[in-house]
Amino acid sequence: MTMETGGNGPPKPIWNIVMVSAIAAGIQFGWALQLSLLTPYVQTLGVPHVWAAFIWLCGPISGLLVQPIVGYFSDHCTSRIGRRRPFIAAGACLVAMAVFFIGFAKDIGHRAGDSLDNPTKPRAVAVFVTGFWILDVANNMLQGPCRAFLADLSGNDHKRMRIANGWFSFFMAIGNVLGYAAGSYSNLYKLLPFTTTTACDVYCANLKTCFIIDIVFLLSVTTTAITTVKETPLKSNGSLDEGEGGSSEPFIGEIVTAFKTLKKPMWILLLVTCLNWIAWFPFLLYDTDWMGVEVFGGKVKGSSSEQKLYDDGVRAGALGLMINSIVLAVTSLGLEPVSRFVGGVKNLWGVVNFILAAGLAGTVWITKVAEAWRAKQGPQILTSPPSNVKSFALAVFGLLGIPLSVTFSIPFALASTYCADAGGGQGLSLGVLNLSIVIPQMFVSVISGPLDAAFGGGNLPAFVLGSIVAAISALLAIFALPNPKNHLFLNSGTVVGGGH
Repeated sequence: MTMETGGNGPPKPIWNIVMVSAIAAGIQFGWALQLSLLTPYVQTLGVPHVWAAFIWLCGPISGLLVQPIVGYFSDHCTSRIGRRRPFIAAGACLVAMAVFFIGFAKDIGHRAGDSLDNPTKPRAVAVFVTGFWILDVANNMLQGPCRAFLADLSGNDHKRMRIANGWFSFFMAIGNVLGYAAGSYSNLYKLLPFTTTTACDVYCANLKTCFIIDIVFLLSVTTTAITTVKETPLKSNGSLDEGEGGSSEPFIGEIVTAFKTLKKPMWILLLVTCLNWIAWFPFLLYDTDWMGVEVFGGKVKGSSSEQKLYDDGVRAGALGLMINSIVLAVTSLGLEPVSRFVGGVKNLWGVVNFILAAGLAGTVWITKVAEAWRAKQGPQILTSPPSNVKSFALAVFGLLGIPLSVTFSIPFALASTYCADAGGGQGLSLGVLNLSIVIPQMFVSVISGPLDAAFGGGNLPAFVLGSIVAAISALLAIFALPNPKNHLFLNSGTVVGGGH
């Protein structure tokens, strides 16, 4: 039997890639809202520590399970509207449902019997946790098929795959900027006055309004993409053609087979990606806390002055995230010419990982300068650090936008390229790549607390570990990661078959 796909033909027009990539803005809009608004919101629900740990695990666990499953079934989907679009549509609808549960958790909990006088609202917490888990599952349902769809639209053109993932990274940055901007505007709820209710105060109403905007935005970009960009359905005549990755094996068996048959380039890519994310996660998780504690000298639980310093530092960290997102957006669109200048994408990945290592190491120097300034002022004076210290800290945020743009694009482009060279399914290969992202997340979440405590507390030990691992991943990217087989880009920009 034969199988026909939409990914083996010639590359589709670039506007198709841009339309599908725009879905990333809707996905990342919601993630930015989570980072900027959900932590205080969870505290108003009275979430106990055991629930907090449960919530924390949902991201990596859902990524560990969902992306390979979705990738496998999207590779084999025979829907008349295509392989990827059904999963993208379902994922967007699940995100909308999850965001509704999160935003309206207090209202639903109150109607179900939560007391307004009780600091812990168990029914609201149950609704929130349910929505949060669904959100992580839905985001993984969206991102994997979106990237696989981009690979399909690129055909077997390796350059087009990198451009496609660059656009995806660009729109992720746009979503970050929009999400942080919406989250920082405290009067947004006035656009939708009905969001303020007996159970939902102004802060809650603002979060609810932001999520309603997120629902409308995500559904708009998703609907536009899947209705304007056509996909060739997968057709079968009675049995699956093994050249397309089809098999009568059950799903788990094919996952095991996928790992057994991975070629050396993909294993090295998984290793470099794993190390890269071990380096990234400490900063991504604790960047605003570092600003509040180490740079500004505040405390989460302390005197009112210390708490204010911490809050000021967190807000400065939010500004840093905005700067980081802007740099990420600008850099994402320039990766292709820069990769030609440095001799290929693997060299580019290595260079920016050295930048990541330097940026993480720079947090130590900035912290020591801030501590020296506070020691000179005396413990009785609690004030924000001088402008030069804040500027250096914000510069680190901006600088790290450069390697982040590569992290969000090049590994996925290489996975698609290696997969195309080996004749594998794009969805499953990207799902396997996702394992090298979520496993480091679990690793960092387990060791970062004990590591920081072993060295006297604070965020710096995890940042130093990240700096060391980033340097190792840089060396592996340059010297161990194989070149894709086709489309060698020389410094002159000439394309030569036979190497990369």
